[in-house]
Amino acid sequence: MRRSGTFARQVLFVQGIRRRRSETGSGTMVVVPAHPTEVAPLTDDEIESLLSPAPVDEPASLAIPLLPGEHTAARRFKFAVVNACTLGSLALGVLAIMLAMRGDVRAGAICLIACVIFDGADGILARRFGVASPFGAQMDSLADMCSFGLAAPVVVYASLAGTVPTPAAALACVLVAGCAAVRLARFNVSPKDGRFFCGVPTTMAAAVLALGVLIELPMSGAAQLVGVALLAFAMVSSFPYAKLARLIKLPPWLWLLPVVGALVDPRLTFAVAVGGYLVSGPVLWLRHRRL
Repeated sequence: MRRSGTFARQVLFVQGIRRRRSETGSGTMVVVPAHPTEVAPLTDDEIESLLSPAPVDEPASLAIPLLPGEHTAARRFKFAVVNACTLGSLALGVLAIMLAMRGDVRAGAICLIACVIFDGADGILARRFGVASPFGAQMDSLADMCSFGLAAPVVVYASLAGTVPTPAAALACVLVAGCAAVRLARFNVSPKDGRFFCGVPTTMAAAVLALGVLIELPMSGAAQLVGVALLAFAMVSSFPYAKLARLIKLPPWLWLLPVVGALVDPRLTFAVAVGGYLVSGPVLWLRHRRL
């Protein structure tokens, strides 16, 4: 079209462009004014801009690096070692479930203790190697749910078989699984406190349950159900529980008491130590509230 063309021809030309683009499905819309006399004639550059395709934004990359920072061979190896510990805890949790289903409850409890060791190792190694990452944190949480939120209740359910009614044992174990899921989800989204846990951690709860199965506490079935329920509620409570780093700083004579007690009566010492730790949460909560 020549510049000397009339405005009517330009309008017809643009309308033709609009029809052709609607037929080809390009999705580009050309708005034609209702009153052509109010708009100046189109120039050649404006017509070319109408004919040219609309720019398309480049899609953003969805790939997120699993290991933040420098990707050297040494750091990748350390990252793999840390995640291997996490997968080891997951595999041992699955093995504990299989053993409990076969009736080998003590072997399943031993696997839970090994899960606790692997779970502690991956966190220590991640901090020492400097390869902590959001991916590792989420993977650790999923492994904890399998090992401590599912395997531990299954082992406890197998240990309670024949001593308490089946519905009561199932309800207590489902309660442990549900509270463990809430505890892990809350931990992922809550601010971290370097001194205290908000509620009993799932790792410690699973260790208590596994040790209770191993040493075969002389308790009635009803008392065991109450203990399992209290431990489940302690996981989702808001009571502050001291971390291991603070417990290590206690006076040495306090550590001698459980050692001597374990030599005299390990079952009673275990029950007293667990009960004292569970009670420490409400005591600390009341103390902070008064202050």
